[in-house]
This record gives sequence, structure tokens and C-alpha cells, in this order.
Amino acid sequence: MTIRLGYQMPNFSYSTPVADLFPTVIAQAREAESAGFDTAFVMDHFYQLPGLGEPDEPMLEAYTALGALATATENIQLSALVTGNTYRNPPMLAKSVTTLDVASGGRAVLGIGAGWFELEHQQFGYEFGTFTDRFERLDEALQIIAPMLHGQRPTFDGKWYHVENAINEPRIRDDLPIMLGGGGEKKTFGLAARFADHLNIICNASELPRKLEALDARCSEIGRDRSTLETSYLAFVIIDEDGDRARQLQHEFLLARGVDLSKASDEERAAATDRQFCGAPDEVAEQLKTRVLDPGIDGVVLNLVANGHEPGIVELTGRTLRPLVEA
Repeated sequence: MTIRLGYQMPNFSYSTPVADLFPTVIAQAREAESAGFDTAFVMDHFYQLPGLGEPDEPMLEAYTALGALATATENIQLSALVTGNTYRNPPMLAKSVTTLDVASGGRAVLGIGAGWFELEHQQFGYEFGTFTDRFERLDEALQIIAPMLHGQRPTFDGKWYHVENAINEPRIRDDLPIMLGGGGEKKTFGLAARFADHLNIICNASELPRKLEALDARCSEIGRDRSTLETSYLAFVIIDEDGDRARQLQHEFLLARGVDLSKASDEERAAATDRQFCGAPDEVAEQLKTRVLDPGIDGVVLNLVANGHEPGIVELTGRTLRPLVEA
């Protein structure tokens, strides 16, 4: 398993009838596959996230959507970025992702995190708890899920979860990969060092050198060779053959969220665009190389929040970025 170039679909607001929504999702996944992306991701949320849209904008249930994509694609890996542990029972999640693996012919990746969006927990009736609670639960969940993915039958009696000889059949393989997602330098990175094959780091790009130092420390603390834990970075990419159009899309995207780049100070502009990579293809490639890959990140998971649903944009992005991450 490797994730060097991943494509995340962060929204389903395509200004189309609902009947046309999922065909647009399939089209993006197929375009990503043909463009050389190795993994396609959907978010595991019930509501659209702050900063991307309003809560009542379209949002699909992740594993149902991934199961449908399994039959619509052939080679690309499939995952949630990332599954919210707080609203998924651990053995049931192990069963869900293993079934996705069987349905896709061995293409599933378990992306998982502690959960953070309180509104959807509150309104759907899931316990949110404290920050400490959520990471205790994730730690216990991984002690159940990881053995189940590897063909074992764990018995576990913890503070949050209890299983007895939990069976997970059928499986197509015993090494279904686990990816942790998040930016917490102690808890998330510590769990990644213990359990994960891959860590997707979610933070501002300017923070990456410090994040990688922290990850080195977490691996060192448990005696893990840091080179055995692959990393990627979640980037917001706004790209177009016409760099000026890309910058206009960026301006419109941020303006809708209360940031006017034409009036922003240098500090405000830097803060608003720290996770964004915008311009013509050569400009975006240079930004990602300099700000993400050169500091030591292995790969990029990107979303095209402004125009990814437009035919050809995913292909353009893959063609632009694939040379940067190919071994």
C-alpha cells in the first residue's frame, strides 16, 4: 500500500439535481483513476463542514458511497479521510472496511481519526465527550480493529468497548492498511506510530517541519523505524490551465467564507491560504514541491474544492502532480 497521490472529494454541492449527484462522484473517481491517482477518498461526515459550506449542503454516507465506487472503478484504492471513530462501533467498522476490501478486490484502506465535529454528534445523538475521551476511545478501537483486519479474533474489555473473540470473515487479505489522519503531535501521531501504515497530516503547510519532527519523536519513543510509516499531506488545490482563472476561483471561494483577498493584509492573506495551492499547473507543482514535498512529506492527498467536479480538472491535476511523487 502506498498513497503518494490521493484525490479527496470534499463536497457534493454540484448545483445539479440529486439524481445527477452520484454520477458526478463516479466521474471524478474514474477520472482520478485514469489520471494516475492511487487513492480516492470521501469524507466521513453527515453534515458539510465549517469552512467548506453550510451544514445542510449535500453530504453522502461514506461507506455506502465507497461501496458503490468499488463497482465503478478497477484499480484505485478507496478510503474515507477519515472515518469518525466516535460514531462507528469498532468491530462493525472492521467488518465494513473488510467488506469494502472484498467488494473492491483488495483496494480498501481504513482511514480513521478521533472525530471532532460536535454539531453532527449532537444532532445525530452520538456521544461527543471530551478531547481525552475521544482519543481514549480511538486507542481502544484500534486495539480491536487492527487484529480483526489481520485475521485475529480479539477479546478486549476496555473502558469504552468490549468484544469477545470477534470474528471477521471473509477477508481477501490479512494486511489491510490503516491510515491515521490528523495533526495532533502527541496523541494522533503517537497512535499512528503504534498502529498505522500511513499518516495523513492535516495542518497548515508552514507547520510541516515541526510536525515531522514530532512524528520522528513519537516513532523513536516506541522504537519504530520512522521510514516504515508513510506520510501524506492534505492540500486544497485550485488549479486551471489559466492561472488567472484559478486565482479568481480562489478569491470567490474565500470571499464566500468571509475573506476578501483584495483587502487582506499580508498576514491575513498568508493565514487564509496556508493550506491552499493555487494557479496554473506549473505554479501549483512548484508550490507543492517547495512547501510540502521538500520538507520531507512522501505524498499529497488533495481536494479541488472549487472546481474538481468540472470535467478535465482532475485529469489536469493528476498529469501535473504525478511526476512529483513517482518514485
